Amino acid sequence: MGREFLNVFSEWAEEYDAYVQGKDQQYKEVFADYDRILEEIVEKSSDNVMEFGIGTGNLTYKLLNAEKNVFAVEPSSQMRELANKKLPEHFMVYDGDLQQYPTPPHKIDTIVSSYVFHHLTDEEKSIVLKQYNQLLTFGGKVIFADTMFISEAAYKLMIEEAMNMGYAELVEDLNREHYPLLPVVYEALKQAGFSDLSFRQMNKFVWIFEGTKMSY
Repeated sequence: MGREFLNVFSEWAEEYDAYVQGKDQQYKEVFADYDRILEEIVEKSSDNVMEFGIGTGNLTYKLLNAEKNVFAVEPSSQMRELANKKLPEHFMVYDGDLQQYPTPPHKIDTIVSSYVFHHLTDEEKSIVLKQYNQLLTFGGKVIFADTMFISEAAYKLMIEEAMNMGYAELVEDLNREHYPLLPVVYEALKQAGFSDLSFRQMNKFVWIFEGTKMSY
C-alpha cells in the first residue's frame, strides 16, 4: 500500500458510515450484511487483537464491546478523528498502514481487518502475511474480510455487470484497487506459514478468510 490510496480514504471519511448503511446504491451489495460481517470477525477473534485500517472504528467498537484488547492502526488522520468520536476517550488509534506500523506493546493472538486488504498488490499481500505470521503467537490467527473473487473471469464479470448497471464509481473502484483472487490469497497464506485455512462468502462481494499460525 505505501499510502497511495490515502486521498481516497480522506474523501470517503465523512460519508463512510453512510455508505456502509446503504446510502449509495452502487455500493449497497458491497456492504450488504455489514454488521454480520463485523460480528463474525469479533466472534472468531481471541483476546489480544491488532486491527489494520480501522477507518471510522466500526469493527474496533464491536471488538472493544466484546472486551478484546485492541491495538488499532489507521493511516488517515480524518478517519482517526472520526473513529475517536465513537471509541472510548482514552483509546489510542495509531498512525500506520498494512505495511508500516508501530510494534504492539503486547503479544498479539489475532490480526484483523475489514475492507482493507485490497489496497495491497498481490506481491505486497504475500510479504505482509509473512510479517503478520511473525507478529502472532503460535495458534494465533489472521481474520480478514474483503471483496474477493474466485477467479479472474468472475472479477471481469462483476466489472461488466457494474458497467451495465451504470455504476461508474464502482467500476472505477474495481479497476483501481487490487481486489484479490481466492487462489492467490490461499497460496500466499500457505507460503506465509498459515494452516487451517478457510474462506466464507458473506455477500456478493465480500468473503472472510482465516488462517492459523502453525505450531512447530
